[in-house]
Amino acid sequence: MSTSTTHLTRRRLAAVASTAVAAALLAGAGPAAAQAHSSARSPGGTRAVLGSTWGTAKEVPGTATLNHGGSAYISSVSCASLGNCSAGGGYTDGSGHSQAFVVSQVSGTWGTAKEVPGTATLNQGGGAAVSSLSCASAGNCSAGGSYTDGSGNAQAFVVSQVHGTWGTAKEVPGTAALSTGGNFITSVSCASAGNCSAAGGYANSQVFVVSQVHGTWGTAKEVPGTAKLNTGDNDWIYSVSCASAGNCSAGGNYATTSEEHPLVVSQTGGTWGKAKGIPIGTGPGAQVSSVSCASAGNCSAGGAYEDAPGSAQAFVIGQIHGTWGTAKVIPGPGSSTFAVINSVSCASAGNCSAAGTYRDSSGHFQALVVSQAGGSWGTAKEVPGTAALNQGGNATINSLSCASAGNCSAGGTYKDSSGHTQAFVVNQTRRIWRKAEELPGTATLNKGGNATINWLSCAPAGNCSAGGYYKDSSGHFQAFIVSQT
Repeated sequence: MSTSTTHLTRRRLAAVASTAVAAALLAGAGPAAAQAHSSARSPGGTRAVLGSTWGTAKEVPGTATLNHGGSAYISSVSCASLGNCSAGGGYTDGSGHSQAFVVSQVSGTWGTAKEVPGTATLNQGGGAAVSSLSCASAGNCSAGGSYTDGSGNAQAFVVSQVHGTWGTAKEVPGTAALSTGGNFITSVSCASAGNCSAAGGYANSQVFVVSQVHGTWGTAKEVPGTAKLNTGDNDWIYSVSCASAGNCSAGGNYATTSEEHPLVVSQTGGTWGKAKGIPIGTGPGAQVSSVSCASAGNCSAGGAYEDAPGSAQAFVIGQIHGTWGTAKVIPGPGSSTFAVINSVSCASAGNCSAAGTYRDSSGHFQALVVSQAGGSWGTAKEVPGTAALNQGGNATINSLSCASAGNCSAGGTYKDSSGHTQAFVVNQTRRIWRKAEELPGTATLNKGGNATINWLSCAPAGNCSAGGYYKDSSGHFQAFIVSQT
């Protein structure tokens, strides 16, 4: 996998592999160091939420033509309605340059991937990728990422799809004034067509937010309050979620001279308030990894912090009517002393699920899930079925999506008995987590033994799409897509 997408990987791939998260937290390197590759393979039809079935994973149409350099992946997927999704990521062209692509599904059929319009002009330095994408309605999406300019600096871009047609990517307005040393988008969320918010970073580890109103992107600005908080110059926004136009929340972290701290910040009526630290724990890698808002001012977030050398605690925190409450530690199953939340999804206020990884008593990493019902979080548990799959002891959930209360799907990776990483999916039906299964179709694709689901999105319950990458028999990384119907 190409390492030219550092700005993408810090947010998404930073949290996708349990070993990567563990290494970042334990080594004190923070999430920037946690870039890893995973894997996927599968037998056959997997029964899913509400009786639906996962289809067969396939190479993203069109990427065989684009990906001459052998390093393609999907980083983000968003589904607006049944059979209508979009995805984005990156690939390496024949000159060894990283390029950004998008691909869309219409009425259940995935089209052909194409280079993001406009990036050929922008990306003179050959380092582009889509890091995040969000669709508000079928054919109406926005995406963001980064490219490398002619001076070798990373620059943030945004691009929008209107009525099924992708427009031309452009540099995020205002980022040139924020920094001449590089900028990038980490997360995008759209509440309605043409009304989105995005977050990113710029030189000296500072963070910005920018909003799109009625189809027009405004000017990026530094996240209010972070200049005062971030005295250690290590600020980051990992996740943004918008419940309605102009009403969003975001999470990440900031650093003092000696510690990292989780943070949240909210937008109300189109105005971003001041970022605030979460007083639960500090240490290397302390962060909010994921935020999900079910309605304006009603969100949940999750993450982790290191409470002692070799020990990490997962936590969740809720926002009710615009006010963030008290964070709650979510212990890993059994006697685990290491747990991390990677992904949170809320179907309605007070009804969410969260997922990630924990370390068991044998020192192996296992996938975990935990659910909230009526505002109360339950007990984290190992994902059913992963004990049989994860013989190599390295499993995690990377992405989770809940279409309705108690009906969710999730995807991630595990290591099999041969030491190969494989992709899996698992579904929650009527609040019960079912048995995880290897992702159909990846056994045929993943001859190189290195695949993962990076992102998963559900529109109605039981109708989801997921994407990631696998390693083919030639040792090249290829992007895959799979849908559940």
